[in-house]
Amino acid sequence: MSAIIVEELLNKTKDFSLEETLVFLAKEFPGKVIFSTSFGQEDQVITDFIAKSNTDITVFTLDTGRLFQETYDVFHKTLKKYKRPIEVYFPETTAVENLLKTKGPNSFYDSVENRKECCFIRKVVPLRKALAGNSVWITGLRAEQSENRQDLHLFEYDGGFEIIKFNPLLKWTLEEVETYLQENNVPQNALHKQGFVSIGCAPCTRAIFPGEDIRAGRWYWESSHKECGLHSAKKE
Repeated sequence: MSAIIVEELLNKTKDFSLEETLVFLAKEFPGKVIFSTSFGQEDQVITDFIAKSNTDITVFTLDTGRLFQETYDVFHKTLKKYKRPIEVYFPETTAVENLLKTKGPNSFYDSVENRKECCFIRKVVPLRKALAGNSVWITGLRAEQSENRQDLHLFEYDGGFEIIKFNPLLKWTLEEVETYLQENNVPQNALHKQGFVSIGCAPCTRAIFPGEDIRAGRWYWESSHKECGLHSAKKE
């Protein structure tokens, strides 16, 4: 059934602009379209489009408790500019307390398994809570961000979270993203000018060097696939 819905959405919106698609989705799934923002460049583009479309799309973010101050700064600027609420989801207190009690505050440096455990507690569980009861999840994923994202589609069903994902910037280049932000005076994270392209938690993110892969700054001590579990769930 989900595959049929995805195919219908692809057909119905194939000639729509991004803004027209947002309006369509908001009408097709009233009160059940949700957008996750980490206040990165791609997400800021989508936030701007949502604000301009004036649709009933819920915007939310995951506060892991380990974010950069610069991320909070752009969060605040975004609220002031668009005057739209942004829902915030935190990890479960007990889970974080137990993790720190048993493994300490920096266990993610010790192994990939530990890092994924931290991501699961701080990101995946809160995301499940945020997505519950909704029909469409809008993301800022772009195909050129990593090899893992090359085979994504504009609409797809995420079997892990049991929700339809809409990836409106899938075919956008980083240059197109940066141009849009500049031309539309959209608030940006100050770290982008310091070589940070993909920004996550402070202890797990560094600036990248010229010629490095876009995701090289995430979990930079690992040679893993550079995903935290938010966008690597199974497809139907």
